[in-house]
Amino acid sequence: MASPGPLISLSGITKVFGAGTAAFRALKGIDLDIAAGDLVAVMGPSGSGKSTMMNILGCLDVPTAGQFLFKGVPIETLSRDQRALVRRRYLGFVFQGFNLLARTSALENVELPLLYRGEGKRKRREAAMAALEKVGLVDRWGRTPGELSGGEQQRVAIARAIVTRPDVLLADEPTGNLDTERSVEIMELLTDFNRTSGTTVLMVTHEPDMAAYARTIVHFRDGLIEHVATGAAAPAAVA
Repeated sequence: MASPGPLISLSGITKVFGAGTAAFRALKGIDLDIAAGDLVAVMGPSGSGKSTMMNILGCLDVPTAGQFLFKGVPIETLSRDQRALVRRRYLGFVFQGFNLLARTSALENVELPLLYRGEGKRKRREAAMAALEKVGLVDRWGRTPGELSGGEQQRVAIARAIVTRPDVLLADEPTGNLDTERSVEIMELLTDFNRTSGTTVLMVTHEPDMAAYARTIVHFRDGLIEHVATGAAAPAAVA
């Protein structure tokens, strides 16, 4: 998969749930380009369409109409199995609820995506330990989620998302269950990862102070992009 254009290009994206009089248009025509290496915050009130858009970007759903190009490939034309391969190879996911396996260690949780890929035990362990080191938890590798704080659990979830070295990291309210101090830690971790690895980060958030870490802020309202703003992390203009 390779393309000289934007990493992600959305053109005329609509999404309709239901049919007839019960039909609901969650997305009403989205046009958006996302460059490789960007850090994008997606904001908007409940029901604005941002979660539906993230499901499409994560290849968890397909649009009703419009074109979604990822690395130049029209994702809406792929089969479910092909979209699963895209997720496995190119995408990483971080969720508000952490979604860690309760009875397994931090190391085993981080290894999970590599297990799905069929990687050998030694390679899985080495990669998982390296990912835990990146999030500052290598000394907590043997702890289960119940033995970790909320901030530590989210860092394990981030390590699990980056262990495959994805091209895109999708984070759904990654600080939603954390206090302010832990939220700042997580955002600094995500921005550092974006800067040092070049991985594109797409994040849904309700919190303006968390969105300010992004370089691009996309505001949704009523199934449309209301406006696109520049975040505090954008590079300053050269005089």
